[in-house]
Amino acid sequence: MPFVYVSMPFEGERRAELEAALPGGAFFYCPAPEIDDAALAKADVIIGNVPPARLALAQNLRFLQLNSAGSNEYAAPGVLPEGVALCNASGAYGLAISEHILAGVLTLMKKLHLYARNQQGHVWRSEGQVRSIAGSTFLIVGAGDIGGTLASKARALGAYTIGIRRTARALPETLDEGYTLDALDELLPRADVVVLSLPKTPETTHLMNAARLRRMKPDGILVNVGRGDCVVTDDLVAALQTGSIGGAVLDVTDPEPLLEGHPLWNCENLVLTPHVSGFYHLPATLYNIQSIAIRNLAAWGRGEALENAVDFSTGYRKLPG
Repeated sequence: MPFVYVSMPFEGERRAELEAALPGGAFFYCPAPEIDDAALAKADVIIGNVPPARLALAQNLRFLQLNSAGSNEYAAPGVLPEGVALCNASGAYGLAISEHILAGVLTLMKKLHLYARNQQGHVWRSEGQVRSIAGSTFLIVGAGDIGGTLASKARALGAYTIGIRRTARALPETLDEGYTLDALDELLPRADVVVLSLPKTPETTHLMNAARLRRMKPDGILVNVGRGDCVVTDDLVAALQTGSIGGAVLDVTDPEPLLEGHPLWNCENLVLTPHVSGFYHLPATLYNIQSIAIRNLAAWGRGEALENAVDFSTGYRKLPG
């Protein structure tokens, strides 16, 4: 009887669906911070994210279904026992995070952050000309599920979309142009909005530094919803303080959480949120993750191919074919 430890929320009908996916399974529900060593040691299957350092205890583990799209920490050598099937939740977050990005970009373009400040100060004043997404160019660095969903919405609003993806392959209809990361420097000067939706890898750490920020348009907007250390924070602070870029939308920071007194708090033309664009804040996101877990648990029990299987050599979801 497989022991299935579930750390993410499943209630009511959704819990019944999960348990029906593996008849005969023994299911144990407990938030990850509260799980004890004995339960981890028993687990044949884990549904949800457990701190990678604790997985050394899970020597019976055969299948780990993450609730996150990012999986590189779990794919690192030695984190999981040999032969464990690892799947992520790619495809679940596109709706929530793409809308969060558009909300942040429109806040800056329409100067809503300035009007919110004026409202707090009881100031009735025009802040002048605004900008439009229509006719703008979005450079989406990491055009997977989240980036692709964003591209579709941005195009619907009249934007031109350029995507950077890990490998060169057929261009999806959501993108007007597609490249790999080696083209970033030549593409930055073309973009009105640069969106970073990237996992943490050696190639993405400190990707946006002072030199690359200088390549952006003076009124360009930088968005980061991937990993905080994709951007050199001090370089971004300097760019915002000197006005060498038009603004930034950050849902992730380095450090995170952002320390009290950090200069980012007081930067102008910055929309700052505390890593909330994803997770379960939009109920549809949790539903999507649950659905992936249910389908994959059933497939695992039948010995079938798994959705969102992770390639341990890259830390990314395996590409089709």
